[in-house]
Amino acid sequence: MSRRLLILVLMATYAPGAFAHELRPAYLELRQTGPDTYDALWKVPGRDENLRLGLHVELPAGCTNVTPPRASMINGAVTERWTVKCAGGLSGGTVHIAGLRGTMTDVLVRLERPDGTTQVTRLTPSVPSFMVSARAGAMSVARTYAVLGVEHILSGIDHLLFVLALILITRGGWKLVKTVTAFTVSHSITLSLATLGYVHVPQRPVEAAIALSIVFVAAEILRGRQGRVGLTARAPWIVALTFGLMHGLGFAGGLSEAGLPDGHIPTALLFFSIGVETGHFLFIGAVCALMAVLHRAISRLAPVHQGRLAFFQILPPYAIGGVAMFWVIERLAAF
Repeated sequence: MSRRLLILVLMATYAPGAFAHELRPAYLELRQTGPDTYDALWKVPGRDENLRLGLHVELPAGCTNVTPPRASMINGAVTERWTVKCAGGLSGGTVHIAGLRGTMTDVLVRLERPDGTTQVTRLTPSVPSFMVSARAGAMSVARTYAVLGVEHILSGIDHLLFVLALILITRGGWKLVKTVTAFTVSHSITLSLATLGYVHVPQRPVEAAIALSIVFVAAEILRGRQGRVGLTARAPWIVALTFGLMHGLGFAGGLSEAGLPDGHIPTALLFFSIGVETGHFLFIGAVCALMAVLHRAISRLAPVHQGRLAFFQILPPYAIGGVAMFWVIERLAAF
């Protein structure tokens, strides 16, 4: 028992709380208000105005500020707003994010034109600049939002821990396929409703509920290891369907920060969902491959090591539950 308690203490102490949706992209919005004027919105992850990523927007030569940037702290990001004038407009010009090469984050850029068309692109440390085009194509929107979906799920450690717990409790096979399908259907519903503005739920309670759902499934795994089969083991698809509604609201939070491009809303929403599911199955494939390798290695253990084997079988649910409980406390304290 003391060994199990030590595991929980260590996991709670060193839990990567900063990794649960802390790999947020920066966001630049340029809204054209006239032939050569734009309202700029610049969001950079940070804790306050003096502690933020050293990223700065560089517009094409010939652009001058009409109003100075006004900074404020909103939802864990430093937000700057200002108006800029660019002779001849931005079309054909290059927008550069200074300092991006030295980071591990991305920048989502959204340019809105008076005719309703929108250009959306993603800048990375290896590609910190882009050229403003006359109009945005559907393929560009699809590619940008699909990649955004993949990155959002692969950087959302809490969502991945929930999926990992489902893998452990279903032990693969058709039960896992049905469970993941139920999870996909449910979170796609709330993702669409929340992103389109039909459902409005505060993000902090949602994040706390997501962490609590992980604790619940981890506890169900431990119940099963003790021979007490719970609801999640008997009908995991029901649990995945129910909790998937909350996880969909969490996905919508990431998409809402990026926004949906006018004229391409169905495309952006569809391909963001496809990106999320692609990230899911990439993760599931990697976990299943690792489990197969570990099973083959464990099967070769001598009987004398069976006691250690039992310990390593309960280690994952204790680790998952310990990290998730840390997030529950952390997120409740942030209310």
